[in-house]
Amino acid sequence: MCYNITRMNRIELVRQINLKKSFLCVGLDTDINKIPKHLLDCEDPVFEFNKQIIDATKDYCVSYKINTAFYESRGLDGWKSLIRTWQYLPSECFSIADAKRGDIGNTSEMYAKAFFDQRSSDMSFDSVTIAPYMGTDSVKPFLNFEGKWAILLALTSNEGSKDFQNIKAENGMKLFESVLEKAKEWGSPENVMFVVGATRGEAFLEIRKHVPEHFLLVPGVGAQGGSLDDVCKYGLNSDCGLLVNSSRAIIYASNGVDFADAARQEARKVQEAMAPWIK
Repeated sequence: MCYNITRMNRIELVRQINLKKSFLCVGLDTDINKIPKHLLDCEDPVFEFNKQIIDATKDYCVSYKINTAFYESRGLDGWKSLIRTWQYLPSECFSIADAKRGDIGNTSEMYAKAFFDQRSSDMSFDSVTIAPYMGTDSVKPFLNFEGKWAILLALTSNEGSKDFQNIKAENGMKLFESVLEKAKEWGSPENVMFVVGATRGEAFLEIRKHVPEHFLLVPGVGAQGGSLDDVCKYGLNSDCGLLVNSSRAIIYASNGVDFADAARQEARKVQEAMAPWIK
């Protein structure tokens, strides 16, 4: 097996965006209970599904995001599928381990090692999603890996986000704004991104006031109803600065033998909608 070991820096990511006229990230949130039934006879049904989805969509996307919960929940078999999927990802595509880790000290170091140190885990993702609310020492271990990215949860689109993220502090800033400002002390636009839900619309204006140069990972377009036009209108920067994720709308476009072709068609539709926004 030839491992994907390419480090994806910002310059190369922007080059791929301009080359493909796309800032699409395909989410491999692969649920073994939702994949086409004919794949269940394969030795590794989840990997076979992912392999065909990757082959079908790689021309139209610049990134793949693997939601690790769908793999971890299946024990050893799931981890094997996760590793094989990472190994199969095209080297020119930015890889995201959507693990939403967040802890301190040695624990955080071990989480970083799990997703970044290929000698240890057989995986070396370009980035990992992190819950930053435990502060500096929950994020820094990830940034200690040269050439890797931390993607911090900032303003999410789930219903429960209202519980904390918009609470105002004494300085007048909302909690998510404080996260953005503090995180700029930990890293730079070269190694830190932020998760911002697409269903927030004009909230991207507030985000860009704090982090005008950083990339934003944007879930919620597609099955969750977020508007691509609103995301682009309010969120684009001079380098594009967006990775817009679509998972279910693409990978489950069909549950028949034509699932890969259907996924390709959906990915192409999104890419065609993105192309006019790439200057």
